[in-house]
Amino acid sequence: MNKNDIANIRKQFKLNNDLMSIREIYNVYVKKESGEIYHHVCQPFQMLEQEAQELFLVNFKKVLTGQLDAKLFELKFRRDMEDSTQTILFDGLQADTTEDWIEYMFEIVGKMFAHTVYEFDTVVTFIRGEYRKATRKRSSESEEGGDNEVYTNQFILCSLNKTDQPKKALLFDYIEKEFKSNTVFDPIINLASPLSGFLFPAFNDNSADVNRILYCAGKVNQPDFTFIEQVLNCEEIITAEEDKGGFELILKKVIGDQVDSTVISNVYEEIDKVVQENIENEESEAPMLDYRDIGRILEVSGVENVDAAKVEHAFKDVLADENHEFKASNLVPKTIKINTNVANLVIDPKDLKNIKYIMYQGKRCLLLEIDEDVIVEGFRLESETL
Repeated sequence: MNKNDIANIRKQFKLNNDLMSIREIYNVYVKKESGEIYHHVCQPFQMLEQEAQELFLVNFKKVLTGQLDAKLFELKFRRDMEDSTQTILFDGLQADTTEDWIEYMFEIVGKMFAHTVYEFDTVVTFIRGEYRKATRKRSSESEEGGDNEVYTNQFILCSLNKTDQPKKALLFDYIEKEFKSNTVFDPIINLASPLSGFLFPAFNDNSADVNRILYCAGKVNQPDFTFIEQVLNCEEIITAEEDKGGFELILKKVIGDQVDSTVISNVYEEIDKVVQENIENEESEAPMLDYRDIGRILEVSGVENVDAAKVEHAFKDVLADENHEFKASNLVPKTIKINTNVANLVIDPKDLKNIKYIMYQGKRCLLLEIDEDVIVEGFRLESETL
């Protein structure tokens, strides 16, 4: 799934939406440490009070919010596994009765707590629904397209949330006109920050891919590998942070520890060209870069003495796999931070070429090329020629 696929689904989680219908919601309350299921209930989503529906819809959006390969991960199911989660979810999606669907989801809950112990009570929420998307915009002349022609896909979404104990507080009773302590002991379900979650199946180019699932991690660049492997039964993944870290080590192997700012700026610019071309061509598959691609990029960026064999050797040293492919979008930082004891700079990668690291009168200096006046506390600084 690309970010547009995810955004298209996420924005449909709103009240009274013809393009998104949620049939059932199944909540399971699980006790801490023991993993004992204390209570579970399933009901039609529309039977919930409107305020409760709104709270859950915000939660479902949270499961689908975040950067790909950092917070959200498209996972591929492992093959030839007994009692695979893929089979359970697929059967649950096709279940004719609510009772059968509950049975399949209950099986997944058992997997969740077979390998993990939490220090707080948790609530697992499943929904089963239907997502519809117009095949094309409505024609003003023929009145064809629009809501009359739609892609229709069923889905299951899961959210795992922690519970918080209410804080002690002093209240004012308007009726009795007196101050009272808060005596409410009901746990609060934290719907704002899911511990994890997933959407099945994954959607690519408006079609469902039952061989993949979209997984949501609780924290950025901190996926739960036990959840991925033991609960979802999916293949191993590499986060964007790990991918970028490996790429930087390869650059050091090939270029060395010292590099001109223009060269590294050119490298990021060339990679970004690959990403932008993919977006302009509306290709669903993210562009990948192997050692040959990296070698070509380094060569056109001005790195001297680069050849495919040298880059391939660096791949083997750093990754132990010369056939590894980097996702291009993971390699270009959104911003570059330069921290010194005098000042901290945050710049766009493409502007790195405007910075020079020089020695002036025996002192280390950063020379920043700009095309405008510098204003400090309302004063325009005077310029001087060195």
